[in-house]
Order: sequence, then structure tokens, then C-alpha cells
Amino acid sequence: MEQMAKYRADLPQLKPGLFVSDGGLETTLIFHEGVDLPHFASFVLLDSEEGQARLRNYYERYLVIARRHGRGLILDSPTWRANRDWGAKLGYDAADLKRINQVAIALLEEIREAAETEKTPLVVAGVLGPRGDGYAAGRMSAEEAEDYHAPQIEAFAATAADMVAAYTLNYVEEAIGIARAAHALDMPCSISFTLETDGKLVGGRSLRDAVETVDRETGSAPAYYMVNCAHPTHFEQALSVDEPWMGRLFGAKANASTKSHAELDESVTLDSGDPLDLGRRYRKLRETYPGLRILGGCCGTDDRHVAAICEACV
Repeated sequence: MEQMAKYRADLPQLKPGLFVSDGGLETTLIFHEGVDLPHFASFVLLDSEEGQARLRNYYERYLVIARRHGRGLILDSPTWRANRDWGAKLGYDAADLKRINQVAIALLEEIREAAETEKTPLVVAGVLGPRGDGYAAGRMSAEEAEDYHAPQIEAFAATAADMVAAYTLNYVEEAIGIARAAHALDMPCSISFTLETDGKLVGGRSLRDAVETVDRETGSAPAYYMVNCAHPTHFEQALSVDEPWMGRLFGAKANASTKSHAELDESVTLDSGDPLDLGRRYRKLRETYPGLRILGGCCGTDDRHVAAICEACV
């Protein structure tokens, strides 16, 4: 039975004002806390009380930051890998994945019920990741992507999730399929692309072209777009002042490191970069592009980086 979603019909981050997002969940757990995440899958923690406690502790750090600055917070579920192909690698069948995706939202709903205030609204987002590797171009058609991602979105739709958030997408067909599947299930969705060091998607498509193509092919179904898993020195060259498509770009979750995806993929140590420098870069982005209102981090970032971003962008 579908549960009541608090903000599904009226997402507060679509209104003026800043929202906080978390940092790099998986890199924090692996490199800072020594947690074994097979295939970079944090959803496996949901299957134990200890794992759930660890996740609550993680989200609490960002709640503190959001409260301190009087900002809303996007609670992104730890389900980036909880889709069919990755689940199969970990022994999770379709029923297991439906269950674990819904457990993830139940955990975030518990956090919201205990911690939300008028000044700090908490938006619960069911996270989707790419079918393949976020750093390598995929090969699905839009129709195949819609069919592939629909079960996970359907699982979220039956919960209190306010929206679905797709991260680390690197080709438009997968984004189109996700947007269509979410629209068919009456779920608001955000689409976040990852860019290479040249500011383009891995296949050479520009961010502008990607956003405009997905909007054209879906009737502007996504609630908004974001950029994630790239350093500002990589993606700032893709942005433009006063171009209509920029009105669809609402946020960024940057990597801490300036390294390329290929370099990061081969690295066995964590490059945490400079939190203060990242904060200054976000401030510059906000000054130039005030429509960027959802601010967080991705690989290599943690609560130190997000705190620095919030301090710089007050």
C-alpha cells in the first residue's frame, strides 16, 4: 500500500533558497570508516542493525550542518547500486531489491519524523544509479532503460519517498528512460549527469545538449537537473550565463579531487582535496549561477566539505 509522501506534490527545493545535500557516502564509509562495500554498494548495510545505525550516524552529520545554517536537506537513500545487475552480483533477486529499496526509504522517513523542523525541511529521495559503470558510457536504448529502472522506481513510489534522484548518468538514453519511467509512476525525478575533465559527457556530448535532449524527448519530465561526480574545474566550463537550459540546472555534488575519472578509478587511496578551496569554488559558482541551489558533494567529500560549502555560500 502506498504511503503518504510529504512533499511529492510540492518539492520545497524548487522554491528559492538553498538546500544541503550530503557528501560521498560510499567513499566516506570505505576510506574513513573502514567498511567493506562490495561493488561500492552501500545498500547492503540496510540488512543489519549495525549497518542501519552506521547510516543514521552518517546522515546525522549533515542534519547538523543543515540545522546550523537553517537550510533544508535532501536525504538521498543509500541505493545507488540497488538495481538488477548490481543486485545480482551481490545475491539480491527482484524481491530482495524491492524490499531493500523500501527499507532504505523507511529508514530516511524515521530520520525525518524525528528531526525535521520548519527551518530544516527534509526531502526523502530514492536514489538510482546507472546500470553500468558511472565512468563508462552505457549502451541501453531509452526504451531498455525505462524497462530496466522501472522496478526500482516502482518500489520507491509505494513508499513515503518524495522523489527519485538519478546520479552519475553519462549518456542521455538512460536519463530519458529513467525520466519516462518516473513520469509514468507519478514520481518527481532529478537527473544528474557526470562530466569528464573537458566538461562533456563521456561520449563527447555537451551538458547543454544532454539537458535539452532529455527535456525534448520526455516533455520536460524531470523536475530538475544536477551535475555530480566531477570537480568544479571540470564542469564549470560547461555552464553558461543567461541560456534557457541553465534554468533547469538546480545543483551540484562535486568530487573533492581534481583527478580524472580514469585516475580515480585506479586509485587505492582517497584524494580528499581541500574542503576550503571547494567551498570557495562553490561560492564563485553561486555568484555566477544563482540558480544552483542544491549544494553537496560526491566522491572524496564528507561533512567537512559540505560544511565548508555552506559556510562559503551563506
